Amino acid sequence: MMVALLCTTVDAAETVKVNDGFKISSNDWPWWRGPGRNGEASTDQSPPLTWNENQNVVWKVAISGRGYGSLCILGDQIFTQTSDEASGAQFVVCFSRETGKELWKKTVHASGGMRKNQKSTAASSTPACDGESIFVNFPNQGALQTTCLDLNGNQKWQAKISEYVEHQGYGASPALYQSLVIVTSDNKSGGAIVALDRKSGNVVWTRDRPKQPNYPSPIILHAANRDQLIMTGCDKVSSFDPMTGSTLWEIEGATTECVTSTVTDGRRVFTSGGYPRNHMSAVLADGTGKLEWENGTRLYVPSLLIRDGYLFGVLDAGIAMCWKSDSGKEVWKQRLGGTFSASPVLVGDKIFATNESGDTFVFRADPNQYEELAKNHLGDEVLSTPVICNSKIYYRASNTVDGQRTEYLYCLGSK
Repeated sequence: MMVALLCTTVDAAETVKVNDGFKISSNDWPWWRGPGRNGEASTDQSPPLTWNENQNVVWKVAISGRGYGSLCILGDQIFTQTSDEASGAQFVVCFSRETGKELWKKTVHASGGMRKNQKSTAASSTPACDGESIFVNFPNQGALQTTCLDLNGNQKWQAKISEYVEHQGYGASPALYQSLVIVTSDNKSGGAIVALDRKSGNVVWTRDRPKQPNYPSPIILHAANRDQLIMTGCDKVSSFDPMTGSTLWEIEGATTECVTSTVTDGRRVFTSGGYPRNHMSAVLADGTGKLEWENGTRLYVPSLLIRDGYLFGVLDAGIAMCWKSDSGKEVWKQRLGGTFSASPVLVGDKIFATNESGDTFVFRADPNQYEELAKNHLGDEVLSTPVICNSKIYYRASNTVDGQRTEYLYCLGSK
């Protein structure tokens, strides 16, 4: 099945490629971690290297409520999720990419939003869009619910995925593949991986999961010459056929609780986790079950990047690192400062990494050494991963003035 995504007026040359049954524009960011699901923006982007409240801000708009999810951008629309902590209401909000104007706000659940700790909200997932519909996950009233809206915010369908017992919080995002939307709900009551028909919301397949808390989004990668749905955590690394849910391979070895989204070099998948033990590993994706390497690095929340045989990451504790992807050998590390929850974004040979205090470090994806290009500050708190497309940075941050906390969405671009 082929779905043509909407187009928008662009500043740079538009690149379109087929990915998982969709035509993906390099100027859009249709789901969590971008078109390739790997945190990598198109190499023809030229986002600004420096910014602050008074420099390179194209527009700025307040977002009502609270949410740590990232952004979904397609055509002239930006979609994000938010919640009201007093009432428990959960919303999807749509903004104009060109002006930042709020176009609509849809109440998905009027109450019942679930939030556990200070690093979670009742709206910590990222929407996904196929050009016709928007798909969102919300933990609500003891269950995980997936909702489909049209591009004007009208509800098409809603489905209960499973019961959900909140442990730390829920932040997994839906994955789109061919005719399906795939959702995970790992939790202590025993969750599931469920594939729904995008148009009807009917269940196509489901896989029961262990009774353990776990947090990754389902990630679809092309590895070992086939598409694979990869899940880490619950003490395993698991691969499923994304169309049928059948197990392709599964090995013991991941830790119980993982957060990061897996990346691949086409031969291996790279995992990381942080509780009850720290680990990074490389597993052959061909079903042999071979663990090529493993180390005890604590890379728990921010996801990895991969480029030209090297892995790049920022540890939760604020240390940038580079490893050889074939051996896991550490090449270099550099303390940045602060703590990190947002995942880094790669644009060509540049990495953009934002800490929880609103400091963004721009440095080279250089396997030989750490080379800082810029350091910028914007906002008092940033846990949402920025999005980079069409040479703009779309950045969700909070500011607190006189005890009043307000969330903002920024569009940053060179002027």
